[in-house]
Amino acid sequence: MQGLLKEFISIFPGIESFILMEPKMAIARIILILLGMFLCYLGYKHILDPLLMIPMGVGISMVNAGILIMPHTGEFGTMFLNALVETPAQHIDAFQIYFLQPIYALTFSNGLIACIVFIGIGSITELDFFIANPKMSLLLAIPAELGSILTFPIALMFGLTAAEAAAVSIIGGADGPMVLFASLQLARHLFVPIAIVAYIYLSIIYAGYPFMIKLLIPRRLRGVPMTDFKVTQVSSGEKIAFSIVTGSILCLLFPVASPLFASFFLGVIIRESKITRFIKFTDDVCLSGATLFLGFTLGCLLSADIMVDPILFKLIVLGFIALFLSGLGGIAGGLIAYKVSGGRINPLLGIAGVSCIPTTAKVVHKCAQEVNPQAFIMPYAMGPSIAGVITSAIIAACYITMIPQFTN
Repeated sequence: MQGLLKEFISIFPGIESFILMEPKMAIARIILILLGMFLCYLGYKHILDPLLMIPMGVGISMVNAGILIMPHTGEFGTMFLNALVETPAQHIDAFQIYFLQPIYALTFSNGLIACIVFIGIGSITELDFFIANPKMSLLLAIPAELGSILTFPIALMFGLTAAEAAAVSIIGGADGPMVLFASLQLARHLFVPIAIVAYIYLSIIYAGYPFMIKLLIPRRLRGVPMTDFKVTQVSSGEKIAFSIVTGSILCLLFPVASPLFASFFLGVIIRESKITRFIKFTDDVCLSGATLFLGFTLGCLLSADIMVDPILFKLIVLGFIALFLSGLGGIAGGLIAYKVSGGRINPLLGIAGVSCIPTTAKVVHKCAQEVNPQAFIMPYAMGPSIAGVITSAIIAACYITMIPQFTN
């Protein structure tokens, strides 16, 4: 009877793998399957960002359900992808087995996916307020990088190396592509857990930052309409000139981050050049397609072995600290700007400097509208949000350049 039961179970390799693996791994799989379903539900209900949470939730749930004993290795694995291949021969074999392997190898492991996302973001970014008020935008964005800076020493106290601490600190910039790029450069072995933690937290910004805003910024200040500030219309020619000059200068000063600068400003120039075919491609194909495969592939990378790794807990805590400190810094910067301007600047603009563009700008605009429907601050919020992208890239470039020099 037992032999028949065993033979019956072997027909379903996914169930068989539950029985054969260690209990803690089996429990971790069950938790991740349920977590994936929950994230998918939260995305469907628009509680978290659906563009990321739905594909990520599907990936997390189904990759952990689909674990089996791989016939060519005799070890537990999936038919999705293998992030551990290193040699050219292993890559060739993996391309023939795992259906997501080409996407991971050709777009994730070299940072291309981050650049594709940046091209798409650039193509939907409006630069008017930033170009008209660069000093204000940058001064609001700098305090919002508090988490990217202060998390570094905290991570060292957690026992991480300098490179690992720098990689997780970039989560404080709330810029997903930047986290992908920096973690690949600084701590490739932690790329998967850092990226997953970062993107889950970036989706939580939708729900988390409004609570911080309501708790720390008085209601009457949230409704400042900023009618004294006019959104100066900047010509397309000026925006193109600004993008090509600024992008070139930033690439000259911080060449390690030049792929990100070039991608972002290319997207902006495509937008302002009014090349309809390119605009449609960068938005509908680049941004939408990259976001879909980004979420799905990251979800498929979160397997039970990562969940039971003790370092994951440290990364979860540090990621929260980084985004929390950046939110606090942004709120403090906004309140200072409100005071210095004599009440003309809405303090919510400070948290827009946490550069999850355009998410944080949308969040602060919604918070202002809830208090005062006349407070249409979205155009103003884009200024510090764009400045946040630039400051995040500069901090990431400094980490990537300086950490190896001081640790070798």
